Amino acid sequence: MDQPNLIIVCISSFTAVLIILSFLSIIMKFLLFIFPVKTKEDDTAIIAAITTTYNRQYPGTRITNIGEQK
Repeated sequence: MDQPNLIIVCISSFTAVLIILSFLSIIMKFLLFIFPVKTKEDDTAIIAAITTTYNRQYPGTRITNIGEQK
């Protein structure tokens, strides 16, 4: 019985993974096209969670500004 060549097995495995990842990428692009990500500047749930966390860690503090660092 012939044993499979290691190089052929590696190449076929790499090709299979590349095809599967490409297929998943196409599905993700399609889903993001159908259901776009909604961005909201003032998300009250996130602001409340940040404020609660800071008040729990550092009692008596007051949050004055929440923003992205550049």
